[in-house]
Amino acid sequence: MDFKKWFMIGFLAFILIGCQNESRSNATVGLYNKDGDMIGTAKLTETSTGVEVLVNAEGLEPGPHGFHLHEFPVCEGPDFTSAGNHFNPTGKVHGLMNTEGSHVGDMPNLEADASGKIVEAKATLAEATLLDGKNSLMKGEGTSLIIHEAIDDGFSQPAGEAGGRVACGKIQLNDEGEMPTDPMEQKGKKEEE
Repeated sequence: MDFKKWFMIGFLAFILIGCQNESRSNATVGLYNKDGDMIGTAKLTETSTGVEVLVNAEGLEPGPHGFHLHEFPVCEGPDFTSAGNHFNPTGKVHGLMNTEGSHVGDMPNLEADASGKIVEAKATLAEATLLDGKNSLMKGEGTSLIIHEAIDDGFSQPAGEAGGRVACGKIQLNDEGEMPTDPMEQKGKKEEE
């Protein structure tokens, strides 16, 4: 009888943990400019090959923009330096073109069209996860996404000479311990703070 009881408790705990992780398998993050206006979204999806990021944005200067994960979920304008450095739990150097391999926070440049829009830009973060683990984007308080004003050259240290930060989005759990699927949930939280 005791074995059956402990088995059921363990089984239920396993199911509950699985449900918690399922609620963190995707999220939509609002991207905000220095004035606090929402200029786009980034949809994050946990896949078998890492975290897929799908970006739609507007109001940017036409051309390439560096795009990185940063270490803190803090997006205080106008310069967003509150987001900290690049998310780098593996201790690697910067740059997708670096021969030693890039760090977790490196992503391909985004390309804004002539009207300043980024439409359906996709990147996969092979070493990242939304679930628990060393490379979790949810580790601690969370992380952030930053769009830079210029192109990331792919190898310069520490940040690819990508210039200032022009947009920021927080990747973090809501008060219920789940990833928000509506970026306006984050906006409301920002206004309350």
